Amino acid sequence: MKNNTQKIGQHKEHLQDIQNSEDQRGLEIDKVGVCDLCYPITVLDRQKEKQHTIAQITMSVNLPHNFKGTHMSRFISVLNQHRGEITMRTLPTVLEELKLKLKAESAHIEVSFPYMIEKTAPISHEKGLMYYDCRFAAESNSKTKDFILNVAVPITSLCPCSKAISDYGAHNQRGIIEISIRTYSDNTENYRLVWIEELIELAEQSASSPVYPILKRTDERHVTMQAYDNPMFVEDIVRNVAMRLNIDPRISWFSVRVVNQESIHNHSAFAQIERKK
Repeated sequence: MKNNTQKIGQHKEHLQDIQNSEDQRGLEIDKVGVCDLCYPITVLDRQKEKQHTIAQITMSVNLPHNFKGTHMSRFISVLNQHRGEITMRTLPTVLEELKLKLKAESAHIEVSFPYMIEKTAPISHEKGLMYYDCRFAAESNSKTKDFILNVAVPITSLCPCSKAISDYGAHNQRGIIEISIRTYSDNTENYRLVWIEELIELAEQSASSPVYPILKRTDERHVTMQAYDNPMFVEDIVRNVAMRLNIDPRISWFSVRVVNQESIHNHSAFAQIERKK
């Protein structure tokens, strides 16, 4: 048994590191790494402080022209050290560790995950869980450090034209408001915190009506009439969201894309605004 252990140790010492061998083609790779990685993470929750969820993660670094490959296992090692919290507070550290361990000049990470919020129906006060698709995207290189938060919020919209020309009723549709933001950083290079819940509330306030996980008949009556009293084109919604984001002193850049999944047309309608403040 001892001899076998010694042999294994000897073989380990002499294993070739093919990734570090020289490549002769003279082409630097912009991004190389791991993707489609399903991983448990913990994110910040405004009400409960932290929320556990499952993320799809992509991590990459640049690869100089003279190296044949990168060390894929090191991505997982770095991630495993930070799985207790993956947020705007920890991603800068993750990126710096990726650059250090992989001897890279730039590092990138994207984290996509469902975020759950308990929502209460407006009249019956029935409670249910609503999920929202969220994404973090962060980058660190010699010139910049970047962090983007993206949240997709389902909403209801009601067509003002349909309401104006119809003898009764108006067509409505379900839509998606997708908000991406960058925030200003302070002197310690920490980005100012904007809660996921804040962006969800802002989006819902900008539409004809929110979407709920559970609705009783009294609730259905309420949200139907609420939408009818607040008709909006897709152009109205995207402007409403942009105006609210534009006055937030924490936000340095934003992009808003609204898609209405039309109920009486064989297409969807969209509008988009991007601004750097």
